Amino acid sequence: MNGWAVVVAGGVVVGYGALSRRLSTTVFSGPMVFMLFGLAIGPLGLDLLDQAKDPEVTRTLLESALVLLLFADAAGIRARDLRREEFLSLRLLAVGLPVTMALGWLAAWPLLPGLGVWELALVGIILAPTDAALGQQAFSNERVPPLTRGVLTVESGLNDGLALPFFVLALAAAGEGQGSPGAAETFLRALLLSGATGVAAGWIGAGLLRWSLSRGWSSSDWCQFLVLAVPVIVYVLCSMGEGSGFIGAWAAGLAFGIHLRRTPADLGIRPQDSDPAQSTRFTERLGLLLASLSFLVFGAVILGPALQHLTWRIVVYALLSLTIIRILPVALALAGAGLRPASVAYIGWFGPRGLASLVFGLLALEEHLPGGTLLSEVIAVTVGLSIILHGASAPALGNRYGAWFSRALRVTPDLRENGLAHHDAPR
Repeated sequence: MNGWAVVVAGGVVVGYGALSRRLSTTVFSGPMVFMLFGLAIGPLGLDLLDQAKDPEVTRTLLESALVLLLFADAAGIRARDLRREEFLSLRLLAVGLPVTMALGWLAAWPLLPGLGVWELALVGIILAPTDAALGQQAFSNERVPPLTRGVLTVESGLNDGLALPFFVLALAAAGEGQGSPGAAETFLRALLLSGATGVAAGWIGAGLLRWSLSRGWSSSDWCQFLVLAVPVIVYVLCSMGEGSGFIGAWAAGLAFGIHLRRTPADLGIRPQDSDPAQSTRFTERLGLLLASLSFLVFGAVILGPALQHLTWRIVVYALLSLTIIRILPVALALAGAGLRPASVAYIGWFGPRGLASLVFGLLALEEHLPGGTLLSEVIAVTVGLSIILHGASAPALGNRYGAWFSRALRVTPDLRENGLAHHDAPR
């Protein structure tokens, strides 16, 4: 990698770190800042970073960030978060996510004629998961009711992992004619082998951490490194077995969180030490840093070249993906839940596309599918638009929605959106 590109990346981290709190109240989100600087140092700007010159940098960075965040997000989700308020989050995951994939597939059919059937399916699947990092301003605004923030947080923490089996199946089916293994074989190996490896590693990792803490044998610093090593080991093991390291990392996070929460009180472990949200804090923070740098690299080597081949079809599909293809399934999933239209619209709009879509798109491109270039361009433009539109709209819409909630609550004290006001909302 060009030395100046590293200097610029470091400078952006320093600058954003110094201004992050101030920028969080403006239209300039973290991903937007990193992406714009990426565009500036890419082929469209200073040409300091190029995919052709550094092919492994992009993949390693994006995949590392996704593995850590998949693990940390899955570990932080509690079963009660899915059951709360008539299973609102579960509705979005069980109904909204599959419908989003299907609608994205159907909408791509007339707009992207250069893609095959399974490549069209890949577009819908890849652009279905949402990214908590891109929606952080919308999720963390304390004026927004806890119920709405909780639903969005749980959904974004799990939907990328749930989309993985669909992605693996569609990618295998699309690549069958390219000499790839059969779709069924690839799917079963990725789902069963990787899932079992992840569950076993996550369970063992949590058990080892609990055993060490109960005896006071591990320092607080090294506990964090122990946790960090679990998704790394799982990813490598699954990759060696020709499975999916991402499914493995996600499954490991679920198993780790479940097992650690079941720590008996009589072991003498502090409650915060048996909280997966605390145990995975370093892993999550490192993942967020890598994700931020990923958006810089994305702007330079993926989005920049994609903009050179921009067509009206790509732009129209990207806009549909961020609006109708997201909002209609959300409205369907939340029908009859008692939420006001303002809440359904807020949840529907804040479904930003980010890191998971980029990684899935990069993996699909590396399969050398006939329509791989067009598929990559559609994903790049959609994610780029999402970073700008969702980032710029989060402060204003969050405050406006929060003001509506305050007014509505004065008129209707038992407002459905106030359901988590007296409970702990998910992180």
